[in-house]
Amino acid sequence: MVGEPRVLWSPSSSVIRDSNILRFVNWLREFYGLNFEVSIDNPRENVKNYDALWRWSVDNLETFWETVWRYFNVTSHTPYTKVLEPAKMPGARWFVGSRLNYAEHVFRAARWGEEAVVYVREDGVRRSLTWDQMAREIASLANWLRSVGVGRGDRVAAYVSQIPEAIVALLATVSIGAIWVGVGAELAPRAAIDRFNILKPRVLVAVDGYPYRGRVFDKYGDVRQIVDSVESIERVVIVPNMRDSVELRINKPVHDWRDVTSARGLGLSFEPMEFNEPLWVLFTSGTTGIPKPVVHSHGGVLLEAYKVGLHMDYKPSDKFTWYTTPSWMMWNFTVDALLFGTTILFYDGDPTFRNFEPYWEITEKESLTILGLSAPYIHAAMKSTIEPGRQFNLKTLREIGSTAAPLSPQGFEWVYTRVKEDVWLAPISGGTDVVSAFVGGCPILPVWEGEMQCRWLGAAVNVYDEEGRPVVNEVGELVLEKPMPSMPIYFWNDPDYRWYMESYFNVFPGVWRHGDWALITDRGTVVITGRSDSTIKRKGIRIGTLDIYKVVESLPEVQGSLAIEVKGKLVLLVALRPGLQLTDELRRRINDALRTQLGPYFIADYIIQVPDIPMTRNYKKLEVPIKKVLMGWPVDKAVNINAVLNPDAFYATLEALKPYMEELMKE
Repeated sequence: MVGEPRVLWSPSSSVIRDSNILRFVNWLREFYGLNFEVSIDNPRENVKNYDALWRWSVDNLETFWETVWRYFNVTSHTPYTKVLEPAKMPGARWFVGSRLNYAEHVFRAARWGEEAVVYVREDGVRRSLTWDQMAREIASLANWLRSVGVGRGDRVAAYVSQIPEAIVALLATVSIGAIWVGVGAELAPRAAIDRFNILKPRVLVAVDGYPYRGRVFDKYGDVRQIVDSVESIERVVIVPNMRDSVELRINKPVHDWRDVTSARGLGLSFEPMEFNEPLWVLFTSGTTGIPKPVVHSHGGVLLEAYKVGLHMDYKPSDKFTWYTTPSWMMWNFTVDALLFGTTILFYDGDPTFRNFEPYWEITEKESLTILGLSAPYIHAAMKSTIEPGRQFNLKTLREIGSTAAPLSPQGFEWVYTRVKEDVWLAPISGGTDVVSAFVGGCPILPVWEGEMQCRWLGAAVNVYDEEGRPVVNEVGELVLEKPMPSMPIYFWNDPDYRWYMESYFNVFPGVWRHGDWALITDRGTVVITGRSDSTIKRKGIRIGTLDIYKVVESLPEVQGSLAIEVKGKLVLLVALRPGLQLTDELRRRINDALRTQLGPYFIADYIIQVPDIPMTRNYKKLEVPIKKVLMGWPVDKAVNINAVLNPDAFYATLEALKPYMEELMKE
């Protein structure tokens, strides 16, 4: 590791004193006699203090998770007999014998009379649900679902935008022991059909439309197509969002959301579920193949969400949003904050509309305290003229999250110079696989430029070299050496765990290989440098694609970039600011910057202009699919186009590459 990056933020003594982590540490001292130290006045001291806490949490895995259970006073209808048995991956079972319900724990945090969920639309519409209203609607919908025969183990599907009704539908579904299968209405119907046909849902909850970038997207035609193609759907509930009435006509019963959620006098009830029984099914992006149907358990998600709250530092006084969609695990991650009584907010619309203003405007108007963004959003905003800190009153904002891709050091600097000097920037990295993060923020630690603050408690994260040896201050494969409760209990339709094993355990036996190229510093901070299947190796030296993007996208002319290696040749795609053309002089400057900052091995052999950088719907660059096409794969085998955020950009990229294909394929 060359030098130490700048410290951009340190928590004040009041932030540390009020942190959930400190409360947990004090509780461990009182009830377990564990004397972990936390410095109130010297955050730098907490580097070694936190490291001791983290090492205890992974070296004593069963004790740690039992303390989480007890600290958050998990309600179980039957006692557990074992915390973890067997302690292996896959196949670990947690808190064997306990029976609980995720939704029941959400309402233990209810702040009756206060707003639970806020919905803001691009066209200015604002709606909200108080905890009381949400409880009434959940009780009514749960009763209706039972009345039409939906019960334990049945699937309820959703094709929805950011509407608050989606949270009601989720919690009603899981409260009766049914399994939630939600996707965003921005998905093409073919993509939704492929996912739903795997799960065979009995009921579909769908939105009638949503606004995006000044347009209204009517979803009736897509809903018809889904119902016609998913034979298991018996009935449809339409949420009127852009219309005043429900006018859909199909060959299955159609119900108005207002009719199925209007019953009064019904109390909440919760089906006790074995800790390891299914809660929901989330789908990976499916960009390069069939989306993995990842099944999470009631108890696993619940315990992980409670632990996440220690790191995200959720409070009942917080108001929190994350830039997401119901197709992405960050939507579920946001819903989890209800377990702390935190008010959650969802925005329906394009966050880049009006020069990236919507989220900053919402932060001011709604007094947001925690704002979750994505690295691609921050990197794009850096190229715009917006200055959030000057244009908006962000006095309530105390924490900014970032995910979807690695946040560059320049992104860190932009937040602290253009957004707010005294804000806790806490990028996270994990995955749909665990509906959480492995590494991320911690409110008792400093923020170093370009680095995530720590490995999260209970996550036995390490970095391995190619021989499977742990390394520090070196880049390698990010792995998990021990199980976590929120790891998938299985993939749907994968009874022998074959798909599961191939996905995570085909490189290091018994150790979860996540697929990220990462570095852990001797200070315990973490840097993700890209996906390990898209790293660049030249002359025996390997780097992550983020290293290239940090250099190339620091040039003012470059809006975005994508790097791939084909047969030893480094191909760099660049999207430039509107109106600019790639010149020989700009090519030279790009390679000069790469040579100066990364070394002579990493200058690009080809620099090619494209209109836009193609990305997945989870905001990840399509490095692997484009490389596969260049290696001769048929396009339909290399990429699932329904999982691509901007298909036009993907096809335009292939057109831009055509003149170079023959040269690239030469050895």
